[in-house]
Amino acid sequence: MNELQQYVLDLPLPNQVFFTLVETTAQLVDVSEQYWQSKGISGARIRLLVELMKEGGTLSPSVLAQKIGVTKANISLLLTPLENDGLVQRKPHAEDGRKWVISITDKGRFLLQRHLPDNRQAVANRVQALDESELTQLLFLLNKLKRG
Repeated sequence: MNELQQYVLDLPLPNQVFFTLVETTAQLVDVSEQYWQSKGISGARIRLLVELMKEGGTLSPSVLAQKIGVTKANISLLLTPLENDGLVQRKPHAEDGRKWVISITDKGRFLLQRHLPDNRQAVANRVQALDESELTQLLFLLNKLKRG
């Protein structure tokens, strides 16, 4: 075994935690993504609809991009198919006609109402290895890490 390979394999505990968290998150995201793909839509597009609903149904494209962690250019690539499918609509900003806002449509709301419960259950099934007290403890620890 060479020195670099040994370095990559011998991770200090904080790095083990980080990479295990990344791998576990990727597996859980994959469970959710597979569910949405089986319904003919990407998880990233669903996330846009969920973020819109969290904020009352309407947001600017730039705020939406920031909330899901993509660039302003990428938000257009995600929004166009949703708009074409009638799940969101683009409207002029009420106060600044040069800007746009994105609103979820009734069709978008229906899609979420119909499929979010089953998606949440698919993810819950994946974390069922932990009991309620372990989940509570994990949530506490993750929030502690998030706060810094």
